[in-house]
Amino acid sequence: MSGHSKWATTKRHKAAVDAKRGKIFSAISKDLTLAARAGGSDPEFNPRLRTYIAKAKASNMPADNIDRAIKKGTGELPGVEYHELQYEGYGPGGIGIIVEVTTDNKNRAASEVRSTFSKYGGNLAQPGALQHFFNKQGQFLIEAGKTEEDSLMELALENGGEDVLNNGDHFEVRCDITEFDNLSSAFDKAGIEPDSAELAQIPTNLTPLSDEDTVRKLMRLLNALEELDDVQNVYDNSDIDDALLAKVG
Repeated sequence: MSGHSKWATTKRHKAAVDAKRGKIFSAISKDLTLAARAGGSDPEFNPRLRTYIAKAKASNMPADNIDRAIKKGTGELPGVEYHELQYEGYGPGGIGIIVEVTTDNKNRAASEVRSTFSKYGGNLAQPGALQHFFNKQGQFLIEAGKTEEDSLMELALENGGEDVLNNGDHFEVRCDITEFDNLSSAFDKAGIEPDSAELAQIPTNLTPLSDEDTVRKLMRLLNALEELDDVQNVYDNSDIDDALLAKVG
């Protein structure tokens, strides 16, 4: 979701981890499998895998599940072939939305994403239509109590970070996607565990929304997309006042 609401989304997911355990475990398993396939099974030499293992443990994912997902990625265990796909569309209020999917069935994923957009007042766009609204970057969200801003700034900038934003209750660190693994390793060595670490679609052009009914419709669409089994991430370029978000949430 959009930059201002991503932190709220992260905290909401943590609070609902038990209720959505199956969905969360499935998403993390796919991440583990793909990370192991790309960089090997040793987290010491595969920072992205190390990040997902930490995420799995934070979600109380059983060690056997973690090990099995990694072995599927390395070919030690048979597994399905996952495809990473991206869909772009527009939601209520003309808000741009990017949906990242990891699936073993392209036709099913496309059908579910398309029907969800249609059901909740949105529509799919042509591939690439929204790229000027978003920039793919490494993004780390860190609770403010975990570190000091000055030391975080110094650590980030020395290890490939491009920007450190102070959002009050949390810091947001951004970097080029090529520096993600390097910065992840630096946080790990410094004993800083991000609350969220991902290659995210950062909105570069925000669209303000102030109409309560439109915001409510948008949130229904975003939540419905996030609930789809094959969907890993949903990003939008809305700019909504936090008080209004809380009111419709």
